[in-house]
Amino acid sequence: MLNIGTIVMGAADVRRAAAFWAQALGYVPRGGEVDPGWTVLVPADGRGPGLALGRSTSPVQDHPRVHLDLYAADAAEQEAEVARLVSLGARHVDWDSYPQDPDFVVLADPEGNRFCVIDTTHG
Repeated sequence: MLNIGTIVMGAADVRRAAAFWAQALGYVPRGGEVDPGWTVLVPADGRGPGLALGRSTSPVQDHPRVHLDLYAADAAEQEAEVARLVSLGARHVDWDSYPQDPDFVVLADPEGNRFCVIDTTHG
């Protein structure tokens, strides 16, 4: 049986992306070092998939086919996490595909990669 070991994202500035995602997720660089060309971040507690960041010059997609969904326990945690992530360098994305009553907020990391923060209790 296969399982997801690492999620890979492109970044023009791997160090900047690694700093953001390490703080956002509580991850640490595998091997303790951040390489400017390719770095893998892993959960500090060792549980869960890694996040690999590879140097890329390709443009960010406005509507990416693959993205991260980060789960919040409820609406209050979602709001707090969105504020925390924005304080780390994320930005709100003017998303044109929100449903009428969304359970998610679309953000972009400092590299422009889109991701969502989900309220898992939303009906």
